[in-house]
Amino acid sequence: MRVLKRCILSVRTTSFCSYHQLLTINNKNLASRSTISDSDPKIVRWNIAISERARAGSIAAARELFDTMPHRSIVSWNAIISAYASNSDIDSARCLFDQMPCRDLVSWNVMLAAYVKNDDLRAARRLFTAMPERDVVSWNTLLSGYTQAGYIDDAKDLFDRMPKRNSISWNAILVGYIQNGCFESACKLFASNPNDWDTVSWNALMAGYVRRKRLIEARHLFDKMSQRDVVSWNTMITGYAQNAQMQEAHELFRLCLVRDVFTWTAMVSGYVQNGMLDEARDVFNQMPERNTVSWNAMIAGYVQGRRLAQACELFEAMPCRNACSWNTMVTGHGQSGDVDTARRLFDKMPKRDAISWAAMIAAYAQNGHSEEALNLFIEMRRIGQCLMNRSTFTCALSTCADIAALECGKQVHAHLVKSGYATCTFVGNALLAMYCKCGSIAEAYVAFKTMPEKDLVTWNTMIAGYARHGFGIRALQVFEAMREKHIGPDNITMVAVLSACSHTGLVSKGMEYFESMRRDYGIEPAGQHYTCMIDLLGRAGRLEEAWCLMQSISFEPDGTMWGALLGASRIHGNTKLAEMAAEKVFEMEPDNSGMYVLLSNLYAEAGRWADVDRLRVMMREKGVKKVPGFSWIEYKNKVHAFSVGDSDHPQKEKIYAFLEELDLRMKQAGHVSETKMVLHDVEEEEKEHMVKHHSEKLAVAFGILNVPEGRPIRVIKNLRVCVDCHNAIKLVSEIMGRAVILRDSNRFHHFEGGLCSCGDYW
Repeated sequence: MRVLKRCILSVRTTSFCSYHQLLTINNKNLASRSTISDSDPKIVRWNIAISERARAGSIAAARELFDTMPHRSIVSWNAIISAYASNSDIDSARCLFDQMPCRDLVSWNVMLAAYVKNDDLRAARRLFTAMPERDVVSWNTLLSGYTQAGYIDDAKDLFDRMPKRNSISWNAILVGYIQNGCFESACKLFASNPNDWDTVSWNALMAGYVRRKRLIEARHLFDKMSQRDVVSWNTMITGYAQNAQMQEAHELFRLCLVRDVFTWTAMVSGYVQNGMLDEARDVFNQMPERNTVSWNAMIAGYVQGRRLAQACELFEAMPCRNACSWNTMVTGHGQSGDVDTARRLFDKMPKRDAISWAAMIAAYAQNGHSEEALNLFIEMRRIGQCLMNRSTFTCALSTCADIAALECGKQVHAHLVKSGYATCTFVGNALLAMYCKCGSIAEAYVAFKTMPEKDLVTWNTMIAGYARHGFGIRALQVFEAMREKHIGPDNITMVAVLSACSHTGLVSKGMEYFESMRRDYGIEPAGQHYTCMIDLLGRAGRLEEAWCLMQSISFEPDGTMWGALLGASRIHGNTKLAEMAAEKVFEMEPDNSGMYVLLSNLYAEAGRWADVDRLRVMMREKGVKKVPGFSWIEYKNKVHAFSVGDSDHPQKEKIYAFLEELDLRMKQAGHVSETKMVLHDVEEEEKEHMVKHHSEKLAVAFGILNVPEGRPIRVIKNLRVCVDCHNAIKLVSEIMGRAVILRDSNRFHHFEGGLCSCGDYW
């Protein structure tokens, strides 16, 4: 890709002269009709000094020289106007242009190029129309401005009216067609003028073929070229390399007699992109010279291939690193789970860009350090808004989603809008997912509706969001709206649709959609689809049909399917089927503690305490540890986490006192604790005490005590919510008049007025 960019860049360089080049090109003509002062050696020295200071970026010094000149020539005025224009101070350039006592064609061309460079094509066109005379430079300047801005119709109209054209004119319109999606027009233009194209034009058209993966036509053009330069060879070699045709790339590389560092780098990058790291290293070792791109390509290859030790070795040996080098290593260590080393590298970076921050935030987020990821995003935001790009916003939103930090997510959303990324589909999908995962499904739908462009990920996220929140009917309505827009579903869409049916008990609908997968969309049902159907049938009590479906699968059912059958068997008390399913899960996933707990719950409900003890011994012997339950809640941009019987929280005394008061009010309202699944054979009173201080109850109590009335209490739990907590929170929402949104490991529960959105179907 760098080789292709270099090819297009060569066309741009040819077709769009800089302001200083304009002065140089026209000074010869100017000398023949200059005033006496133009040939004065003192004036010439002043003009040279102004231009040198301008090129060095010292515009104030250049202007000071200009202001103190005893006499000025037209060249002096052109030089200072060019200085302002080249530094994007278009107002000062125009002010001086208007003050000129006498202008020549160079003056007009310099001002015209200034407008074009600053993307003010309307002003450029007005100036062009007002010009007393024009040369081919004038026409080419405006022509290049139109093509680079994408106004290809205006460019073509201008090109057709040009009284005289040169190679720059033809190159400008050709590249304009190629870059603005009119490739077939470019091909026709090229064919209509076969003898007047220079090498740059041939390279541009060949690069266009390569970018469209039309390598046969690109090679045909390459073979017809009467003269090839190094860009020609690099374009063709890169095309083969990027399309996994390394044998052809190697053959051209062998024949190439004019290699430069980009030729060698194209081969290194090609081998890296095709996973041929040893071959890439061989070429890298043979390179007569290497640039930063060469080193970065090889290091990135090792990082992508999980060969971090070799990446570190090259990184240490690298003579000159840039931000890309450091970013690659930060990403590599983050992906390998070594967050501490990634942070040390990040802290040592001489200069960080937006990608650096995004890489470090992603390293924290991907390794479970969500709080550190958010703190880093806040630090980045404090340092400068300009550092934020779509990657940093996406990482921050994903991190907020992981820990359900809604308030922080809203702040990120606000900065997202200010930064102008709100219309980006990639970032919009992350925003939509954040609202879905943080329990704000209404705001998720608002984000969904206001997205200017939706891709398949957008629709899938919204369908899955409604499904997880228990709003199955709405999920299916979104799916039908997607179909009306003729957007074909993929396998992920169908998982979300079947999950919506499962969470809501829509058995007939689920079976209908499952049957339509092959018939209507050509999607072959995979493991996740069968798992959804087993869960759907099992939860509805149709265990025999779920079992028959498992028997009909053409491949071996995995642990997730057996787990779904085990969960359904536990709900409906089918011990025999549960034991058989559990045996299969233990074989496939011996460390899956959740399945041991499910079976233990079934035994506990049935009062089979000996079997509960047997499972506990089995877990101990196999080294399986039960995942401890945690619940957390965000308050004032801080996450408060609770475990069962938590005694470390600063408000513990206040929380426990409130729970005791709440427990008394619930009992007065007729609440009876659900203790059947307590995995200990103890007295009922002790069982009640054990379930009273579950983590989700502590988090809800903290929320009621701290979150202002009128705002919902949002709690996250890493495991499934237990039956007693589910029943208790329903009653608490009625007694306290508070809405509670609880996200467990499986779905969302919206509690309000003594009811839950799941309809107790979970």
